[in-house]
Amino acid sequence: MLPAPELIETMTGATVFIGELLYNPVKLVMDNQGAVSVVLYISFDGGITLIQWHTFPGGEAIILDDDVYTYPIGTRFYGLGASGDFSISYTYAHK
Repeated sequence: MLPAPELIETMTGATVFIGELLYNPVKLVMDNQGAVSVVLYISFDGGITLIQWHTFPGGEAIILDDDVYTYPIGTRFYGLGASGDFSISYTYAHK
């Protein structure tokens, strides 16, 4: 596996584009690095439809370790929170 570039943005009180997957992830770490809640939205259609996926309390991180079923390349992530950074780090399989 290789590491992909980290997707990270500061929450501003409005919906913020965090980033887009460049590769199919094998393992994902989603990390609310701030002290307040962040709502994470996922889009599979270029940002037209935002699916509210999970509300991260301040300081919460989730590790998705799913070697078979992955998010597709181009999946976009958006966050809504008052302050703090939200980070998505992932690894992908390299041939």
